[in-house]
Amino acid sequence: MTDIEMLPTMDVRARASRLRALFAETGCDAVLVTNPVNVRYLPGFTGSAGLLAVVPDGLLLVTDGRYRDQAALEATRAGVDLTVVVQGTAGAQREVLTTAFLGLDRLALEAGAVTWAAQRRYEREWFPDHELVPTEGMIESLRVVKDDGEIARIAAAAAIADEAIEMVKPSIVEGVTEREIAIGLDLAMRRAGASGSSFETIVASGPNAARPHARPSSRRMSAGDLVVIDFGAVVDGYCSDMTRTFVLGTPSPTAARMLEVVKAGQSAGVAAIGPGVPCAEVDRAARTVISEAGWAEAFLHGTGHGVGLDIHEEPRVSALSTATLALGHVVTVEPGVYLSDHGGVRIEDTLVVTSEGARPLTLASKDPALP
Repeated sequence: MTDIEMLPTMDVRARASRLRALFAETGCDAVLVTNPVNVRYLPGFTGSAGLLAVVPDGLLLVTDGRYRDQAALEATRAGVDLTVVVQGTAGAQREVLTTAFLGLDRLALEAGAVTWAAQRRYEREWFPDHELVPTEGMIESLRVVKDDGEIARIAAAAAIADEAIEMVKPSIVEGVTEREIAIGLDLAMRRAGASGSSFETIVASGPNAARPHARPSSRRMSAGDLVVIDFGAVVDGYCSDMTRTFVLGTPSPTAARMLEVVKAGQSAGVAAIGPGVPCAEVDRAARTVISEAGWAEAFLHGTGHGVGLDIHEEPRVSALSTATLALGHVVTVEPGVYLSDHGGVRIEDTLVVTSEGARPLTLASKDPALP
């Protein structure tokens, strides 16, 4: 069971200052934060409803009565100086925010988190005296490098997933359904201390395994099936991500080769990780192994992605990525091969970039054999 209180603290207090340092290059005087994940990131507020005003001299959270005490308590625990205003109606919230932004000309909005309807409402009704500046990835760019406290939470989530798969493996037998295994994994992660699953657990067997994001079904597993299991846990808001592929009984010659090639490709991708390494090079390392095996067209997705408060974050690890890895990045490496007539194989770890290369946070065995 993970005790959050025993994990290293996160440097939440410094986050708003880091954001303000971007005001000049973004050309804004203040930011209205509407993405719930970013509202959580900046002051540590975990509620489901809130608008955060980031101004040059402070932080102001407008929320409703459900979070009157929670918001102030969480900010205090995080060491953040946060003004909390409770207002239940949109009109009252607008008045509070209008006052907060008084005298500030250029107001940044999160383009990816504001609907067209909301933008029109802000422009016409809420902030008609301000120039609204669309921003993309402004706060997310701060989230890319994780501090020690964040890494510890992702590692704790990964440890829970490791424990859960070991508990569930004995139940992966002929006749069991994909859905039953998925439910068992979700329950095991909850029992081990996770607040939930970091995404809908994938359990795909036989022909379903040839679909990278297949949903668990009522299909019953049979001898010779490849079984792809992709899942993760959440601890204090932070996600883990792991995929393991198992085989029921003796694999066919093609399945055995798929397992061997994907494992080698995944190892090559992990070995390529290091500070200063372009993400595209990591993708190339994994993809080259699979291409040389003759399965270039069967590797249907990118090699990986960042992990944090969201299950998919920057940097993207793909052939098209222009990002470069840095110390404190947390990424996945998850190559796969998917053949309609044979099923699929994917192996994935969550890793943190260190000065030595990559440190795996997901530690479960990659042995495809079942007990």
